[in-house]
Amino acid sequence: MSRRFLVFSVLILTLLLAAKSANTQDWRTASSAPTGLAPDAASTREAVVQVYGARTWGWRGNFGVHTWVAIKPANAAAYTVYEVIGWRLRWSDSVVAIHARAPDARWYGNEPELYADKRGEEAEKLIPRIDAAARSYPYPRDYSAWPGPNSNTFVAWITRAVPELAVDLPPTAIGKDYLGDSVVATAPSGRGVQLSIGGVLALTLSGVEGLEVNLLGLTFGINPFDPALKLPLLGRLGPARALLPGSAD
Repeated sequence: MSRRFLVFSVLILTLLLAAKSANTQDWRTASSAPTGLAPDAASTREAVVQVYGARTWGWRGNFGVHTWVAIKPANAAAYTVYEVIGWRLRWSDSVVAIHARAPDARWYGNEPELYADKRGEEAEKLIPRIDAAARSYPYPRDYSAWPGPNSNTFVAWITRAVPELAVDLPPTAIGKDYLGDSVVATAPSGRGVQLSIGGVLALTLSGVEGLEVNLLGLTFGINPFDPALKLPLLGRLGPARALLPGSAD
């Protein structure tokens, strides 16, 4: 595939997605209603761990998603959500938000997608490690939509620390490949290996993600283990991943 054809293809996809989202709601009135992907906390006694992502607000949603992690210990009456929100730096010294909210809420009107779902004893064991990873995030005072660190860098930091989640973050999770000053790390799923230069050039090989190539934040990939084609803007194309609550995936 020639470089010229690649650039042309990306431009066409951008225009198509921009046209599709031209009537996006105003952020002040966009829905944040739950979608029913999370079990009701009040009536669910077992522990729950879930990882979500949804297209971000405005034109940036054509390119990327915002991701977050939700946990509910056994017998807890509410969920705790871990996420990075860039504009928190206007009034706080950290972009990390650890707060109670509906885990399956729409993100500025955009419906979330579920990337991982663990229940019961397995979820209960993962919760302390998720909390510790979130609180040790190395970029609490830094935020950059591209190439990172951002909300996807944060979730990838957690999923690397908790590989049992087996999360395959989509190619639209721009920032997941950001490693700071490091060049080599495990893949964002915590399984396999990744080489990355500043999050703008990266190569990932993993039994969870398959093969991914990141060029200037645009990720292309193929996953023969969980059949899917991965493209920038469009995301993951293929059958829905089978997420079995409480399984090791």
